[in-house]
Amino acid sequence: MTNNKNIKMDDINKKILAIIHKESDISNQELAERVCLSNSACFQRTKALKESGLIKAFTCDLDLDPIVENVLAYVEFTLENNSPQHRKVFENMIEKIPEFMDCLRVTGDTDYISFTCCSNTQALNALCDSVGGDSKLGVQKIKTRIIVERSKWYLGYPLDKLQWLD
Repeated sequence: MTNNKNIKMDDINKKILAIIHKESDISNQELAERVCLSNSACFQRTKALKESGLIKAFTCDLDLDPIVENVLAYVEFTLENNSPQHRKVFENMIEKIPEFMDCLRVTGDTDYISFTCCSNTQALNALCDSVGGDSKLGVQKIKTRIIVERSKWYLGYPLDKLQWLD
């Protein structure tokens, strides 16, 4: 549950978020030193940021190629009906399939874009066929864009370029 209205976004909390956003494995001691707090105060602030829902999860970016067979792709979905009820059915389905690692509702001629990871192109095709073939999901069109090369990857939000809310 998000309860971030109780968190004061002062300069220290902003620094904590900016640091752990890109360095999630940082120790509390090092974080405390970098934001000029005691270990205890830093721990309490980080805990409050987690409990508020501002920190959703800590993850690890893996280099998949040396450890598993994989194909990464962006899959675009256009629905037959873009009503809230039909979107909810589609979103509930996507939520249950781990290969769809994120799903974004977008503007334009596509309704959703999902970043997807499968073991190979056959598995990706089977997944798309499964979703497209399920009539209750109301998918009109699926477009797949296989990632050929990783030129730049998500390295965190550009927090230093964004306007903080008060």
